[in-house]
Amino acid sequence: MALDRDLVRRSFSRAAVHYEQTAVLQREVGDQLLERLELLKTPPQRVLDVGAGSGRMSGLLKKRYPKSELIALDLAPGMLRAAKRHSSWWRPFARVAGDAQALPLADGSVDLLISNLCLQWVPDLSAAFYEFRRVLRPGGWLLFTSFGPDTLKELRSAWRAADERAHVHVFLDMHDVGNTLLAQGFADPMLDVENYRLTYPDARKLMRELKGIGAGNALGERARGLTGRQAFARMLAAYEHARVDGALPASYEVIFAQAQAPAAGSPLKSRDGDVAKFSVDDMRARLRRR
Repeated sequence: MALDRDLVRRSFSRAAVHYEQTAVLQREVGDQLLERLELLKTPPQRVLDVGAGSGRMSGLLKKRYPKSELIALDLAPGMLRAAKRHSSWWRPFARVAGDAQALPLADGSVDLLISNLCLQWVPDLSAAFYEFRRVLRPGGWLLFTSFGPDTLKELRSAWRAADERAHVHVFLDMHDVGNTLLAQGFADPMLDVENYRLTYPDARKLMRELKGIGAGNALGERARGLTGRQAFARMLAAYEHARVDGALPASYEVIFAQAQAPAAGSPLKSRDGDVAKFSVDDMRARLRRR
């Protein structure tokens, strides 16, 4: 389903001030992603954090790799302003406004690209992976997390019982993500899934929390205007059927992935996964820029 990127940008900008107080799951998943950096044999020279949000993970990356150049990139200006508090004069990092589908970096200029729970907000995953492959140096590492299709399945089911409108995103599964990585030429992708469950006293608390971190309904086909009281009441009643031990569950399926950029000389794929075609002059110009 198509996403409204302008709404995504605005929602996360508004949520930036209080984001870290609410984003408990995002913090936990980010910490687990950082643990997987043990696979790197040498410290990277340049690190790109895509979807850096409020900058917490960027700060931890700079602490882990103090001699590395670190770039925190995010679509939402409000998040980048909030990230300033994690960048200090002795451990600074750059904060750059940008889109994962059009990274403002040169070809082959990044040793490590990391992204935590950002890619589910990218409309075209192939375009993002094309950009990731383009900016990574040969052998550079890509590590990321993204939500899988079982995320918020209880809330999605409850809304389906209430009306026919789209209220909750449907995310790509692990096999689709892996296939897209392979189509863009990444080497030896490894993916696995972790499942999490948070609990809430009622559905309203869950929905307030999602809105509080900027993760509201950003579907392009979402209904404009307020949801009717009757439909909302039907959703609340339907969600009650999921109550266990006095609490309502909210499931999250998280995909963890890692892959390497291929060796030098491997053809760069197009955004659609086909081998890109360059003229001789284009290739010479590309070589001169390196």
